[in-house]
Amino acid sequence: MPTPSPATLSQLTSAYPLVTTATVQASRDFFVQHLGFEVVFEASWFVLLSRGSTEGGTTSITFMAPDHPSRPPGPEVFNGQGLLLTLQVEDARREEARLRAAGVEIAYAVQHEPWGQVRFQVRDPSGLVLDIVEQAEPAPGFWDDYVK
Repeated sequence: MPTPSPATLSQLTSAYPLVTTATVQASRDFFVQHLGFEVVFEASWFVLLSRGSTEGGTTSITFMAPDHPSRPPGPEVFNGQGLLLTLQVEDARREEARLRAAGVEIAYAVQHEPWGQVRFQVRDPSGLVLDIVEQAEPAPGFWDDYVK
């Protein structure tokens, strides 16, 4: 296991993904209405959303319009592939039922996975897959071949 070098980032204050998308406002609305995030900063071309956790941490995400001149070099417009955001919850089945009742399309129905997670998935308007996960007991012996 590597150890951090003294030459690593100093005084890191936060980290968050930036999703470049034409659906900034729709993604904002989805995260606020269905997932309880709050708007920290908003402009017509950008939004920073954040939500506290039951364990005291904070999860943040940003959405940015692809045509704004301040867009950082590199990221292409997000096409719904190559990124999954995991949101860990206390009761995945309850959350799936709540979102389904609110009319949110469930992309992957709730399953108890043998490795020890209860999960389901939805997509936000930008196509971002949200993997909503509850930690659970794994099937007996599942990890025997993976952890020595």
